[in-house]
Amino acid sequence: MCVNVSSRQFLDAGLAGTIEEILAATGLEARCLKLEVTESAFIGDVDAARATVQRLQHIGIEWSLDDFGTGYSSLSHLHRLQLDTVKVDRSFVLRMGEGNEGLEMVRAIVALGHNLGMNVVGEGVETEAQLTALRALGCEFCQGFLFSRPVDAQDATRLIASQPMLASVVRTGRS
Repeated sequence: MCVNVSSRQFLDAGLAGTIEEILAATGLEARCLKLEVTESAFIGDVDAARATVQRLQHIGIEWSLDDFGTGYSSLSHLHRLQLDTVKVDRSFVLRMGEGNEGLEMVRAIVALGHNLGMNVVGEGVETEAQLTALRALGCEFCQGFLFSRPVDAQDATRLIASQPMLASVVRTGRS
């Protein structure tokens, strides 16, 4: 499960404790949770942000940097925080089909992510051509309207249950 964390939440010194309490109360395994933050969340106390990231990574939660390349980009922050995943913003993915205008930017972000030991997610995938190009660049994961439009919880459960490899997760609540 991926959950967006706002800049304000991310800078809250009690965030890690709150998340640990929620995991305990719900019984959700930490390894099943990935938290997503945008680059703007790192404006401020980078050392405190790093401590929060590391504390939650220590219990098994993964972190994604969402919308990479569109906000306050700091490669030193990206390196120091040691996040698990970088997500290529959809604006770059959408431009891949326009005379490959965005292709080189996506290639650079994928290479950067891999060089830092991160997984890479391509956001906003709407066409098979975009999916094929992202796969060719070594992008591990993709998301977007090509796979599904946004759905409510009930439809999400049905969608997941319809996937043979994921059906046991829905039935048992475990992967």
